[in-house]
Amino acid sequence: MTSNDQEHWTHVYEGKAPTEVSWYQASPEPSLRALSRFGAHPSSAFIDVGGGASNLVDALLEQGWQDITVLDIAAPALEAAKSRIGPMADRVHWEVADITEWTPARKFDVWHDRAVFHFLTEPKQHVAYRQALLKGLAAGALAIVATFALDGPERCSGLPVRRYDPASLADALGESLQLIDAWREVHVTPWGAKQAFNWCAFRRVG
Repeated sequence: MTSNDQEHWTHVYEGKAPTEVSWYQASPEPSLRALSRFGAHPSSAFIDVGGGASNLVDALLEQGWQDITVLDIAAPALEAAKSRIGPMADRVHWEVADITEWTPARKFDVWHDRAVFHFLTEPKQHVAYRQALLKGLAAGALAIVATFALDGPERCSGLPVRRYDPASLADALGESLQLIDAWREVHVTPWGAKQAFNWCAFRRVG
């Protein structure tokens, strides 16, 4: 991503309420189910890449998670989340950053990315994402990545995307991540459109 991407996403969040964007979920159940299924727990160091104004952070705080980082390219998205959460927002580490230009300063036990990776359409963006991912994931750590499926949308929020199945996503993320499971989800947007998602869970190896 570039500064132009940052301007784009800032404009999106300045122009729409969090409940009006296509990826809005009233409840982040797909993410919560995946975290529970693969053994993530409230003591895990967790990062939500592209978390924006998602209410996943609210749910994790309610479950007692203590080490939460939310990263997003758009500052207004994070400000919306902070405002919604209120005083508990002080328990979260907020990062305004482009994932393709960000270097993690620590290791995480869980990397969660719902609908960021499919916006990275250039090979150099994949390289940069992998570098951040591998630097930020502890050995044996869990990565949960959700992208549009092969029959999902070709564009989102005015931008082109790349669509994936489990094999192509595993190939894009590299051999240091072992695919442990994959499944589909049909997300329904606030205006009733259906979007097919490909969800994959990986373990950091090597």
